[in-house]
Amino acid sequence: MTLAPYTDVATCATHTAPGTVLIRRGQPATHALHVLSGRVTLGVVEQGHMRHQLSVLEGPCWLETPASLMNLPHVVDAICETEAQLEWVPSPEFRGSAQAVNEPTKSLLFDLARSQRQQTEVAVSRLAKDADARCAEWLLRHAEPLDSVGALVVTLRERKRLIAAQLGIAPETFSRVLRHLRELNLISGGGRVLSLLNPQALRDLAGA
Repeated sequence: MTLAPYTDVATCATHTAPGTVLIRRGQPATHALHVLSGRVTLGVVEQGHMRHQLSVLEGPCWLETPASLMNLPHVVDAICETEAQLEWVPSPEFRGSAQAVNEPTKSLLFDLARSQRQQTEVAVSRLAKDADARCAEWLLRHAEPLDSVGALVVTLRERKRLIAAQLGIAPETFSRVLRHLRELNLISGGGRVLSLLNPQALRDLAGA
């Protein structure tokens, strides 16, 4: 969610160095953070490193305000990619100011917060899955019935490199996973049409 700079309550400001962790997944949203300048990476941190990148934000921008507005834990990690200048507002004051606006504006703010929260949760869930799980999920999502028997096929209507980009993996990884799924007899076929031989096993692999 992108909002104008916050002026309704007092804020605190600071400069942070590259590599500084600003937000941790699962931690309470004690403050609403506003990046005045600098670049911040959002995603999933594992073992101290940003393993899965979701997006890169350039200040001025707000960071994960739905958590503060809805009084919920953060769903993403955020790390400074460059030196950044920040200001922050305690979450109770941030929520109180949002509650004080007129009803249509308040309704819009919280609807947008809920929508962004849901989208971020889905995106992070997909990022946290390994390449096999993401590919299995993609195949199931794009499967179409072949006949009345219920056989399922997937037609690759885009180049493999574009599909791999959607999944956040390298084209070589996508090809390797498809080969592995063939070896497991979960899919068959080549070229642009793949048959799903065992949809339930693919659902199990995808965590569905």
